[in-house]
Amino acid sequence: MSQNGREPLYIVRASPIHGRGVFAARHIRKGTKIVEYTGERISNREADKRYDDARMKTHHTFLFTLDPKTVIDGAISAGGSDASYINHSCDPNCEAIITDGRIFIHALRGIEPGDELAYDYQYERTGEDDDELEKFYICRCGSPKCRGTIMKPETKGKRRARKRSGRRNPR
Repeated sequence: MSQNGREPLYIVRASPIHGRGVFAARHIRKGTKIVEYTGERISNREADKRYDDARMKTHHTFLFTLDPKTVIDGAISAGGSDASYINHSCDPNCEAIITDGRIFIHALRGIEPGDELAYDYQYERTGEDDDELEKFYICRCGSPKCRGTIMKPETKGKRRARKRSGRRNPR
């Protein structure tokens, strides 16, 4: 049970997208603040030390850019929350919003029990080796709208919070 005596909003279990995922335990209304993305606050330099893409066989990090100087390492060992298990989707039902130096995951639309929660990671493009990076940052969401990568679409859109890759995030 949740703290308010109601059924919890979500559960963490194995995901068909990748590893573990977060799934709605009951109906979640559009606009609901679901969970905060927490963890250790570190610098970009420390993030680069912890997660070196060049040495990784497949991409897997728990880093989330909070601002140009701060990254949140959401790994559970770094004090992360269940939000670190929310997977990427090219057709997300959630979004990450930064408010007062904190990152919260909100429902973009109504989510039914059993649906996996997902948001668009929108990894930054550097303009250098983007074609190779797209292959490294492959998407497994399975959506008909899948763009094949968890990198930010090449088209310009409104700015939202983005999950951080292991590569330095130029801003």
